[in-house]
Amino acid sequence: MGNADSVVAQKRLARFRPDERPVIEGIFDRLHGSGSVSSAKTGKALSLDLLKMTMAKMASESMINRVFQGIHSIDPGVPVPPGDGISREQLVIFLADILRGTAEERAPLVLAMAEGAKATATTTEQIRGFVEDLVSAAVQTLAHRGQLRAWQPDRMGDGPQGVKLLAEQLTSELKSSDQNTCDIPCLEDWLFRIPAMAMFLELLIGEGLGVGLPSRPPPTLLPLCRYAPWSDLRCLLNIPLLMFLSPQLPAGHSAPWRLLFSTNIHGESFTRLVGNCKNRGPTVILVKDTKGHIFGGFASQSWEVKPQFQGDSRCFLFSVFPYMRVFTCTGYNNHYMYLNQGQQTMPNGLGMGGQHGYFGLWLDCDFGHGHSRARPRCTTYGSPQLSGDEDFKLDTVEVWAVGQLSEEQEQDEKKKSILDADPEVQAIMEMTGKTLHSQGLREPEEDEEQ
Repeated sequence: MGNADSVVAQKRLARFRPDERPVIEGIFDRLHGSGSVSSAKTGKALSLDLLKMTMAKMASESMINRVFQGIHSIDPGVPVPPGDGISREQLVIFLADILRGTAEERAPLVLAMAEGAKATATTTEQIRGFVEDLVSAAVQTLAHRGQLRAWQPDRMGDGPQGVKLLAEQLTSELKSSDQNTCDIPCLEDWLFRIPAMAMFLELLIGEGLGVGLPSRPPPTLLPLCRYAPWSDLRCLLNIPLLMFLSPQLPAGHSAPWRLLFSTNIHGESFTRLVGNCKNRGPTVILVKDTKGHIFGGFASQSWEVKPQFQGDSRCFLFSVFPYMRVFTCTGYNNHYMYLNQGQQTMPNGLGMGGQHGYFGLWLDCDFGHGHSRARPRCTTYGSPQLSGDEDFKLDTVEVWAVGQLSEEQEQDEKKKSILDADPEVQAIMEMTGKTLHSQGLREPEEDEEQ
């Protein structure tokens, strides 16, 4: 490692491939060179100002201060330069622990970034503040690096609110050693159970410091948005919510998302909702009620109109606001999904979990209203009441297809009616007096994959 004598740093460096080690070692010199000539000659340490200059477009000043604090807390096993700078050995150890480390190695760094270099414990509130900064930086990094995968935050929901909600959800997984205190073992356990934390750290440090290891591209935090009419859409999703929901899906980030239905575009029509969403593979439904609560469900199979329950144990319900949570199957019953229309003897509407008249999530066929009757908990998913009121009024409904398309479905997508693909054409036809008899009523082709 050049003229470095740190055994600790040498061992950390050995985690990287031989062709990657010069990259890791070279970051210190490259960061030094990014400053002015005078700052590059001031000594063998990296200053906070140099780190801010490097990471300014991908993280807030608060987060950059935390990163500096984390690096500075490391004992490299050799004397460090006098002053407040970061040594070469400290940077190498930090990069190795963030990019290739274990939960046990990351926990002291997280503690230092949340509380300070000399801390032995912290509070859940301090951890939440750190996670808010980290999630915000991850979103900023994705945007700066062009890794939003066709999502458009300016046409999506409240991003800053999403950051706070995701940070609260992540820190809710902490198992504090007492009522509100987190020590190193508590953080180790948390980091081991919550892989998202390692991914956020890896993205920020890898991209923020320009590490660029060929064997390990930046982590994928978002699914691809394959189709959404952004010029007409204001969707309920936001980037932190996608970061939260996507890993819960069976296909994870690999399945592209396609908008199937939105009340903002398609109007308040249950017939259109059914016509757009049945036989389209797995879907995510998002609902916002007039009290501001946002919630929904994941349907693991294609929706079919029939008076029986459908789906399987991969389905789940979730809450977005006022808190982010996922509620998975309890095993009590198999009432995962229900969709019915035009029946006189059975309920007509879309439901998930519970039983007839007492669904965990229910949208009535009359549209405009639904219920979440789950006192004390939904029997199928263990979810509480998701809506502001038990019987709620609808503000917005969105449905996204989240499954991989078969070749047949790819062809069907390409042959989709221009009325579905271009709402402007639909509006023009309506203005010219042409009735859209087929709207919401077209059946899928017989050979379409279920």
